Amino acid sequence: MQRLKPAPSAQAVASPCVNVCRMSAFTGLCEGCLRTIDEIAGWSAYSDRQKRAVLARLPARKAGR
Repeated sequence: MQRLKPAPSAQAVASPCVNVCRMSAFTGLCEGCLRTIDEIAGWSAYSDRQKRAVLARLPARKAGR
C-alpha cells in the first residue's frame, strides 16, 4: 500500500529569504532576511510554530540595525 503525504497546510509559513544571502560578521545575521545561520539551516525542519517564532523576532532585529 502506498502512503500518501499529507497536503501542505493552507497556512504554510513562507521563508523570509529575499535572496540576499550574506552573513554579517558584526551581527551574526543574514543581511537579507535577518536570520541567524542556525535559523536558516533549520528552517526546512522547523514546525510552523517555530517558523512563526523566528518571524516574530525579525522586526526587533530590523529596528536594531
